[in-house]
Amino acid sequence: MQTNFTPEQLQDPGIARANEILRACVHCGFCTATCPTYQVLGDELDSPRGRIYLIKEMLESGRPADEKTVKHIDRCLSCLACMTTCPSGVHYMHLVDHARAHIEATYKRPLMDRMLRRVLAAVIPYPGRFRLALLGAKMARPFARLLPDARLRAMVAMAPRQVPPVSRNDDPQTFPATGARKMRVALLTGCAQKALNTDINDATIRLLRRLGCEVVVARGMGCCGALTHHMGRVDDSHHQAAANIHAWMGEKAAGGLDAIVINTSGCGTTVKDYGHMFRNDPLAAQAAEVSKLACDISELLVRVGLPAGAPQGMRVAYHAACSLQHGQQVKTAPKDLLKAAGFEVVEPADSHLCCGSAGTYNLLQPEISGELQRRKVQTLEAKAPDVIAAGNIGCMMQIGSATGIPVVHTVELLDWATGGPRPRALA
Repeated sequence: MQTNFTPEQLQDPGIARANEILRACVHCGFCTATCPTYQVLGDELDSPRGRIYLIKEMLESGRPADEKTVKHIDRCLSCLACMTTCPSGVHYMHLVDHARAHIEATYKRPLMDRMLRRVLAAVIPYPGRFRLALLGAKMARPFARLLPDARLRAMVAMAPRQVPPVSRNDDPQTFPATGARKMRVALLTGCAQKALNTDINDATIRLLRRLGCEVVVARGMGCCGALTHHMGRVDDSHHQAAANIHAWMGEKAAGGLDAIVINTSGCGTTVKDYGHMFRNDPLAAQAAEVSKLACDISELLVRVGLPAGAPQGMRVAYHAACSLQHGQQVKTAPKDLLKAAGFEVVEPADSHLCCGSAGTYNLLQPEISGELQRRKVQTLEAKAPDVIAAGNIGCMMQIGSATGIPVVHTVELLDWATGGPRPRALA
């Protein structure tokens, strides 16, 4: 794609990176075939190619974002299926993130939009606040139909019927390896996950210890910054990310770290991108080191080696989270681990398509999200599984709210197959 940025514009590192990405695009349109919003809406401007044109025109002109551009960028899930299918290697993630930051800096949203986004940014990254919000939403559920905005109704509907008790395993501490220590790893415990499902971190810690890992929950670690990053709130996301960089590098200096383990793939995609986010910052070298150490729990389990298990007599439908299969390009490891542990693994049709969760997307774009949820659940249920497994808390909540089939994290099944307790969701 030909671009016409001025030399002055290209002095901005963000514009320079956008220019590189735009020039890589050859207008082939392969991305439209795998874009969930294009499949649902059928509008070229709701495809990656259409959004690229909008972003190019907005950035080249140097103008504030307009309502049309904002509408179509807001409808993007950031599922990154387009990056998997693109033959030219267009790094759409960096481009749309830059566009969102430009929108946040130059566009004044309607009052309700501003309020909702501020509330989400101020609540979800903080487990204590989020837990209180979930309890409030649970109490409001009988009155949800009376709420005037579909997004408010979606927020109330998201609350689980039971908010889990606080887990002390999420507090800063060190869990020694069982037996000889093979490696020392830091665990990102997540923010929303700590309020929505405490079983995931518990299972992760048990499994890693059993396999010879010393597990550290670093003091000062918090939200990875993904939620605010995808809202274009750069200062907020960088503040949150910087706190994690300091926390993990402190642990590395104190006792060494072989890996930073992440069991919610939406967070993993962002942490692995810290090196890019801080490339022009004094933290650049440390951020790059953190990105190098970061790995999904399935990647680490492949590295450590999971004992082979006897047949479990259970049919598992594996849902590939977009942030894992597209954002991190981790595709086979979770399935291979489940098979090795003795589970029968099946995949739904169109497994490359998003379930509609996408961070806060299901709250801000409930209609599109609901259609994607319906399609995903239909394809999963068609496989007649005993259980659905996924590697991201957002996907688990999205799918679990629309099916009677139990939904668990992949690591919960692997923990169970190697000596841990039966996942509570299967009770």
